[in-house]
Amino acid sequence: MVTLTIDNRKISVPEGTTIMKAAASVGIMIPHLCYLEGINEISACKVCVVEMQGKTKLITACNNPVEEGMVLYTNSPKVRSVRRTNVELILSQHNSNCATCVRSGNCNLQKLSNDLGIIDIPYKKEIMEMPWNRDFPLIRDFSKCIKCMRCVQICDKVQDLHIWDVQNTGSRTTVDVSQNRIIEESDCSICGQCITHCPTGALRERDDTAGIYRALADPETVTVVQVAPAVRAAWGEALDLPAYMATEGRMVAALKKIGFDYVFDTNFSADLTIMEEGNELLARLADPEEKRWPMFTSCCPAWVRFIKSQYPEMAAHLSTAKSPQQMFGAITKSYFAGKTGVDPEKICSISIMPCVSKKMEAVLPDMYSAGAGADVDIVLTTREFARLVKAEHIAPALLTEEAFDSPLGESTGAGVIFGVTGGVMEAALRTAYYCVEGVNPPPDTFSDVRGYEGRKEATFTLGGKTLRTCTVSGLKNARDLMEDIRSGAVRYDFVEVMACPGGCVGGGGQPILDGAEMADVRGPKLYKLDTQRPLRFSHDNPEIRKLYEDYLGKPLGEKAHHLLHTHG
Repeated sequence: MVTLTIDNRKISVPEGTTIMKAAASVGIMIPHLCYLEGINEISACKVCVVEMQGKTKLITACNNPVEEGMVLYTNSPKVRSVRRTNVELILSQHNSNCATCVRSGNCNLQKLSNDLGIIDIPYKKEIMEMPWNRDFPLIRDFSKCIKCMRCVQICDKVQDLHIWDVQNTGSRTTVDVSQNRIIEESDCSICGQCITHCPTGALRERDDTAGIYRALADPETVTVVQVAPAVRAAWGEALDLPAYMATEGRMVAALKKIGFDYVFDTNFSADLTIMEEGNELLARLADPEEKRWPMFTSCCPAWVRFIKSQYPEMAAHLSTAKSPQQMFGAITKSYFAGKTGVDPEKICSISIMPCVSKKMEAVLPDMYSAGAGADVDIVLTTREFARLVKAEHIAPALLTEEAFDSPLGESTGAGVIFGVTGGVMEAALRTAYYCVEGVNPPPDTFSDVRGYEGRKEATFTLGGKTLRTCTVSGLKNARDLMEDIRSGAVRYDFVEVMACPGGCVGGGGQPILDGAEMADVRGPKLYKLDTQRPLRFSHDNPEIRKLYEDYLGKPLGEKAHHLLHTHG
């Protein structure tokens, strides 16, 4: 242990503790902008400076360890003056039009400036502007970049894609796409982790809310919206709604209040995905000539983009099943349109997702299978949904809970857990067991696939055969896995990969709580909903059964393959 004094308080902390963490342990919060524990500890912003007795120069708290006998002051006149100057210098190169910024009210730089009482900038403003393709799902605004390097470090250390890098030198220093590429030509998976870790509005998703307003205003358009499982675990965060009030029923009521004609649950098509993907796994297991092992899940478009760009020779191992978003869109413009007598050309199919990559997935060539344009017309993130609620002056806490619409609203616990790492695997194994054994297993039989470790192995017996599984979240972990498979160091039968750490609950389209990783907080909410569902197996969903009886025929059948599977 090391004993030191911080702001006249004598404390003891373990050797190696940073000054910032030592201060936080006794409730002294040192302001910072660039710091992310374990990821970005490079003191780029110099906002976390503190004064050390006996030393002329201030030192940074984020990356300096404590020393025995240290006497520190975190808010002395000298510290306040230097901290203020550093923030003013950052603001001199920052587009401070906060009223039109997507991060207004949720911006560390804005909060820090307010806390320091900065109401004027004594330095000449020099704002950097550079072109960017505004149609790309991920938008970068150079005028708001504060060169904190968080996006670089997240992409390098957590996702291992190295999309961002430092460009130029001196006062012209900025962050741009690496290797002098444009974003469209990069290997970006559009996971959005750089967005959720940016402290300002320099990175954001493409805003598609204008298309929503056009659709809602057109009396000829029938708006059909689906909501992904992970959205319900986080939507209240962006609206300052207590967790106990951020229920599925209030979420549905808010969407109805906005004016959508039909509100459905993507959990329905998650159940549908399991019927197709689970049966595909069994079909591969039954084929002695099948060589595409392991079978990879295909629900996460960022992961699919990753494997196709980084390991194209392994892309054939992907399940051909579309993601729940795309299955829902295809069923909406075919089966649902027929059931309701609505012209599919008049349907605007909308999804609310915890993901930025879903925006790109919706326009892929295979995603026009229903014959009425794109199966999903507009994709919104959870953050965009929250902005719609605010724009419509809706107070969710005052709403009466409402149920999802039918006939695409029924879902099971297996569909709910799609939003957390291991959930797709667990849901698929529940149904695969039933298909092989003819009876349902105890619902939590396959809970060994759960966990937030980043990579989790488990082995099960299915039909007398050993099934080796692996669940992975985070693309660096996915790369390590792929290298191990390629080298022959490991062998699996079924692998689930989600691009975002912790799964969709930690997705790049979720509400941003700066410096906080929320996947392990949101994930348990979905497991709780799973246990509360009267049905916990996808194949027990009566509306899924009716869909097959009345329309699709059988899993992997001709119509199912046309609508619910990719062909490339």
